[in-house]
Amino acid sequence: MKFDIVTIFPEMVEAGLAGGVVGRARARGVLDVAVHDLRTFTTDRHRTVDDVPFGGGPGMVLKPEPLFEAVDWVRAHRGAPDAVLLPSPQGPRLTHREAVRLSGLEHIVVLCGRYEGVDERVREALATEELSIGDYVLSGGELPALVILDVVGRLTAGVVGDARSVEEDSFARGVLDYPHYTRPADFRGMRIPEVLLSGHHAEIERWRKREALRRTSARRPDLLATATLDEEERAILEALETRPGT
Repeated sequence: MKFDIVTIFPEMVEAGLAGGVVGRARARGVLDVAVHDLRTFTTDRHRTVDDVPFGGGPGMVLKPEPLFEAVDWVRAHRGAPDAVLLPSPQGPRLTHREAVRLSGLEHIVVLCGRYEGVDERVREALATEELSIGDYVLSGGELPALVILDVVGRLTAGVVGDARSVEEDSFARGVLDYPHYTRPADFRGMRIPEVLLSGHHAEIERWRKREALRRTSARRPDLLATATLDEEERAILEALETRPGT
């Protein structure tokens, strides 16, 4: 899968790609990630990427010319992207379902905004969609770009070592993840559930399903309306609803 990230702070994005599963996947060539300095696509001696807003107001606005030039360069040298994303609090929320959809694409460009935002013509004629990572405002689009890259990239085959880690993640089937424990079995008087030491794989699997559903019901009950549950999970959920202490 191919990503192109356009930013005025390429070193910030590169630092975020230096480690972790996405960084290792990039080093192995499983993910093709190119980071572009927006100032490279300016034409004046000062490499200007922003200007004052028409009509007045605080802050600066990213100019349209460098952003359009950057995407034109990507099209010419890296191929036509399937999507040009603009991280923005005005876009729909990035969810696991959206990440799965995006992971089916071959090539994504992410435009990182800054200051008061980008010229509206970038939204209208360049970005194919906007995405929000939450109802808050950040200083720029670099952190959202890294979030998008991580969330989408890890769904690509070969990025995560064990595919089950992705399949069993929270939200993958519409339920939260079950609790995880590792050694020691007893830490400061806190002992792990005995079933995990039993070696009985069927019982362990049932415990994990029950705890995932219990956690989802308590913390994110809204997810259960669209969750993909098997017959055993539906029975467990019914028992939890009728006998909460089950």
